[in-house]
Amino acid sequence: MRRTGMSFQRTRMSADRTLMAVIRTSLSLISFGFTIYQFLGRLSFANSAEAARNFGLALVVLGVAMITMGIVYHVQFMWGLRVQRKELTATGLIYGRSQFPPSLTLITAVLLLLLGLLAVSSMVFHIGPFE
Repeated sequence: MRRTGMSFQRTRMSADRTLMAVIRTSLSLISFGFTIYQFLGRLSFANSAEAARNFGLALVVLGVAMITMGIVYHVQFMWGLRVQRKELTATGLIYGRSQFPPSLTLITAVLLLLLGLLAVSSMVFHIGPFE
């Protein structure tokens, strides 16, 4: 019973590590895209400035899409893990005393998603604190 219960904890931590990898990649895309948009978009040669701004915006949108898919996958996976744990607890195969604590990784991912959406709105509508 103890080994099965511990396997749920290891699986949960593995899911958190997967989400952290998504966070790292999407944070890189968002920050690099925003930097390209801001830096190269302010240069005076107009022909390539517009292309650089579009490329930067595309990277930020890609980063936001990636973090959104990572959050959705993580929530679905954790929901399925909780259901499976509840079933095994009901049959008496594992103890159901400990609960899964809130995932700080998921909270960080949601905050990054909000920051990415704020960056996209700033880039598209030219409003907000980043413009």
